[in-house]
Amino acid sequence: MPAKKKIQDKPLTGAALIAETCRRIRVARSYWEAHNNRACRGEREKAMALYESLSDEQRKKVPQVLCVWLRYRSEKYFGDDRTPPGGGKR
Repeated sequence: MPAKKKIQDKPLTGAALIAETCRRIRVARSYWEAHNNRACRGEREKAMALYESLSDEQRKKVPQVLCVWLRYRSEKYFGDDRTPPGGGKR
């Protein structure tokens, strides 16, 4: 039986939001390096949603390496102009 998911009562704010954003980006990047594209896509979407909710001051606190991967490197592989997953079966 799978573990129960923790239901979050309050949305993240401040340092907790920045830390969760960085954690999600790192998880997505580790999935990407392991060639697990489906899991990477899901984590990247969650990380992008969190990153978009950050203010300009908070975005500056996210390490530059993570921002570059999230914004540019992963966009090349998971952007809207790419073929969606599960398209053609061989």
